[in-house]
Amino acid sequence: MADYETQIVVIAGGPAGLCAAVQAAEDGAEVILIEKNAAVGGAANMGMGPLAIGSHYQKRQMYDITVEKALNMIMEYTHYNIDGRLVKRYFEQSAETIEWLEEMGVEFEGAYKYFTKSEPTWHIVKTDQGIGPRAASFMNKALYAKAQELGVQVLLQTAGKKILKDEDGKVCGVLATDKDGNEIEIACKAAIICTGGAGANPKIIKEETGYTFGKDLFNFAIPGNVGDGIRMAWEAGVDHVPVRIEQAANFEGIDDLPQSVPNIMMQPNLLVNLQGKRVMNEEQMQNTTFLGNAASHQKHRVLFSIVDSSIVKYYIRNGVDEISMVRFNPDVSDFTEGVRIAQETGNSGLFVADSLEELAEKTGIDEENLLETVEEYNDYCDSVDEEFFKRKEYLRPLTKAPYYAAAIRPGGYGTVGGIRINENCEACDSEFDPIPGLYAAGADACNIYDDSYMFLLPGNSMGFAVNTGRIAGMEAAEYVEDED
Repeated sequence: MADYETQIVVIAGGPAGLCAAVQAAEDGAEVILIEKNAAVGGAANMGMGPLAIGSHYQKRQMYDITVEKALNMIMEYTHYNIDGRLVKRYFEQSAETIEWLEEMGVEFEGAYKYFTKSEPTWHIVKTDQGIGPRAASFMNKALYAKAQELGVQVLLQTAGKKILKDEDGKVCGVLATDKDGNEIEIACKAAIICTGGAGANPKIIKEETGYTFGKDLFNFAIPGNVGDGIRMAWEAGVDHVPVRIEQAANFEGIDDLPQSVPNIMMQPNLLVNLQGKRVMNEEQMQNTTFLGNAASHQKHRVLFSIVDSSIVKYYIRNGVDEISMVRFNPDVSDFTEGVRIAQETGNSGLFVADSLEELAEKTGIDEENLLETVEEYNDYCDSVDEEFFKRKEYLRPLTKAPYYAAAIRPGGYGTVGGIRINENCEACDSEFDPIPGLYAAGADACNIYDDSYMFLLPGNSMGFAVNTGRIAGMEAAEYVEDED
């Protein structure tokens, strides 16, 4: 006999799971949500808000972003290597989802770009502390409160282990482990997998992507995100589609320093590989997906951003050229203090030298090539960039010690993908046939980027999570009603 009985089990309580549970309960279904941690929200508690297309914020701010424009952007960006029907349904629902969240008491600052060249699709959640990381935790709290109001039973410190199916191949239950390590069975007619990837599982990362965590990849490793949901889905017969890193560049070892350090080292100045050669137009560095991709194709998957003291002084006096919604303060007056902290703590990602020769020795960059590259680059600063055509306004010569370099490596937010779904968020087998009663949403079902995270439409991952959660909740509620 099962320990619990319900209509729908939602596995994991991040934004996808919370939205799935709330939507399904609103549609009249009985829901149990299980979450392996002691609190809901998952990695999204570190985030800032979801994407939306055509919201009332964008209209009020006179931004011209439509579903047609956004859909064409992402399809062309991925060379049509994604499910356009799924993306269209997600985008079409996204503006209404903002209103749905507002009805629960969630407030938004407005619609924002992530960086200059991106679109204003990021709907940042309003907090009592201004714009900044962890804003989305306020959204998760509102969703959790709504779930409880609707009678969703939440089992914390309860980890999903296996999807159970009957003789007809339909979902009939979920096996889980409670906080005391006891196995429990939850009888149900539908299950929604909403787990958050395998960013804390170096073995899966290596097997699925080829990267070695901590060596040539430095993604966030949220405790508990070890691939449970992907494994459960595959064991239940769901098609094994590519697992990818939701990749963005990471400035190795300096994220714990004052923001002025990564802010200056992220500016579009000289960028070289270990051979001492430039690899891209540095104007694109603000798109950290592009930057991470460029780094991943270099020797030892590393690049170095280099500035000199005259550039630092210019930024301290005038503010930096480019800001983002994560590093939005142009004031970098405490850069020198940040460097001092880095040196005192033995920081491995920031290098300071009194000459280019010393900088080459400390970083491992080929000295002869570096000197030649700097000489050529300084010439470009007096004329035009003949190599990568960077605009004149970003060309600043390196002439005065000390010199600073920061190691840039592939990083990001963990893994996405692995579970095949259709536009109804039904989990599908290798023949693209839905497994009756099994749905998936959020990170492990996120196959909409192909090989590169779509930073041009910011808020995409959380937007995908909340909207596929809602879609899965709607579809699962309809399914269990038909099964009764």
